[in-house]
Amino acid sequence: MKKLLSALAATLVLLCATGTTVSAQKFGYVDSEFIMGKMPAYAQAQTEINTLSGNWQKEIEAQKKDLDKLYRTYQAEEVLLTEPMKKKRQDEILKKEQDIKTYQNRIFGYEGQLFKKRQELTKPVQDQVFEAIEKVAKKKQLAIVFDKSGDLTMLYTNPVHDYTEFVLEELGLASEDRNQTPQRGAVKTVATPQTPAGDEAEADTEKPAAKPATRPARPAGRKN
Repeated sequence: MKKLLSALAATLVLLCATGTTVSAQKFGYVDSEFIMGKMPAYAQAQTEINTLSGNWQKEIEAQKKDLDKLYRTYQAEEVLLTEPMKKKRQDEILKKEQDIKTYQNRIFGYEGQLFKKRQELTKPVQDQVFEAIEKVAKKKQLAIVFDKSGDLTMLYTNPVHDYTEFVLEELGLASEDRNQTPQRGAVKTVATPQTPAGDEAEADTEKPAAKPATRPARPAGRKN
C-alpha cells in the first residue's frame, strides 16, 4: 500500500511539474491504514490470512513434537545400538530437523506462502483504495497525496489537508463522526450558597443576650 501511494504521489508530481509552479500546487494526505480498516473486504482478507497462518503453525508444531519424540526414543535406546545404528538414527534426526526448518521458511519466510497469500488477498483492496485516492486527487486538483500511515514522517498535519474522508466517501464508507472535534460543554458558574432566612432567625434566637458592661467599683479611701 505504501508503494502504491508513493507511486501515485510521484505520478501526480510529474504531471503537474510541467504546467504549474510548486507554490501553486495543492497537496493533501490520507490515512491508508484507517481507510482499509473500514473496508469489509480487508477485514475478511485478514481473517483468512490469520486462519491460514494458524493452521500452518499447528503443522509445524506437530512436526516438532514428532522430532522431539524421535530424539527421546534415540536417547532411551542409545546404549543398545551399535555404532552404525547410532549413525543412522542421528542422520534421521538431523534430516527431520532440517526438513522442519525448510518447511517453516517456505511458509513464513520472505516471499513464502504466507507472504504471497497476503499479497493475493489484499491486492484487490489496495487497488480499490488506490483508484479512490486517484479520483479524489483529480477532483480536488491535488498535485501530491501523502500517506499519514506510511514511511514518511509527518511532524505536523493540518486537518484542512486531510482527504481521508473524501476517499472513504468515494468508496461508499463515509462516516459522519470522522474528524469532528467534540463540542465542549458550557462553563457553569456556581453561585455562593446562602444561608436560608429561617436558619438566620433561628441562629439569632439561639445567641445569648450580651450582658451590659459594668465598671469596677472604686476602692474606698483610707481613714486618717
